[in-house]
Amino acid sequence: MFTGLIEEVGALKQVSRQGEGMVITIHAKRILTELRIGDSVAVNGVCLTVTRYDANSISMDVMPETYRRTTLGQLTIGAAVNLERAMLVGSRFGGHIVQGHIDGTGVIRRREPQDNAIYFTIEPHSTELMRFIIPKGSIAVEGISLTVVDMTEHTFRISIIPHTLNETILLAKQPGESVNLETDIIGKYVERLLTWQSSSAPPKRMTEHFLRENGFM
Repeated sequence: MFTGLIEEVGALKQVSRQGEGMVITIHAKRILTELRIGDSVAVNGVCLTVTRYDANSISMDVMPETYRRTTLGQLTIGAAVNLERAMLVGSRFGGHIVQGHIDGTGVIRRREPQDNAIYFTIEPHSTELMRFIIPKGSIAVEGISLTVVDMTEHTFRISIIPHTLNETILLAKQPGESVNLETDIIGKYVERLLTWQSSSAPPKRMTEHFLRENGFM
């Protein structure tokens, strides 16, 4: 579990590929403190398991499913990456609940300065993700906990303050580049609970009849 508050920007040091599987080694410093084999680290929002580390780097496996669903396969040697260790119980929870399980990718359509902020317009590659995105709701972009400013049928906008921009890889991101997206876990569970069906039961959806039948109206 993560908060979406990036701890460090690392750099891709080495990649070993086997088909759609990879082992990546990332140069890091700050997140190595108290790190152990088997710990979870979010790399550009993707939850990976530490399999090896030394004084200045960590190595992690990327399985084919992760390779296909995220932008990790597009990284080249030297590429900057957002890094966050798993959340500590008892510490301040400054972002939102981020699992590190990427729902899909999107493309940056616009980058616009506005006073002290930068607005990014992002279009998910799958329009299915839009049903989990709401104005003023939370979303993780490249693992960064952000608030949705507004949205259209196919795009949404986020606003980045200077600190977040300077401390993450969004500083260098430009229109046309792809990003990892993780929508709010609450919306996904709510939809699942309201639309779940077994093989012998009809689907249940949030309708006026459903609300009356269950005593909400």
